Amino acid sequence: MEIKKKIKEAAALKYSPDDSAPKVVALGKGEIAEKILEAARENEIPIYENPELAHTLNALSIGDEIPPELYEIVAQILVFVSDLDKLQGESRHGL
Repeated sequence: MEIKKKIKEAAALKYSPDDSAPKVVALGKGEIAEKILEAARENEIPIYENPELAHTLNALSIGDEIPPELYEIVAQILVFVSDLDKLQGESRHGL
C-alpha cells in the first residue's frame, strides 16, 4: 500500500476595513506554497497553519473575496494576527 504524501498548499489573504471581505492575494501548491511561506517569513508576516483552509482557499482565484462560509474562521485568524501585532508592538516598545 502506497502512502501518498500530502502536497503543501498555501494562501495569502489581505484585508482592509474598506473591503467588504478579505481577498486572496496569493495561492500555491508544492514549491509555490513554500515560496509564499518564505516570502511571509522574510517580510515578518504572521503565518497561520490550517491545511484544510489552505486547500479550500486554493479553489478560489487571486483577487477573489473569501466566501461567506469562511468568514468565521478567517475572522478568528484576523484576531490571531491582531493579537500577534499587539504583542510585537509591546515588545518593540519595551512594554
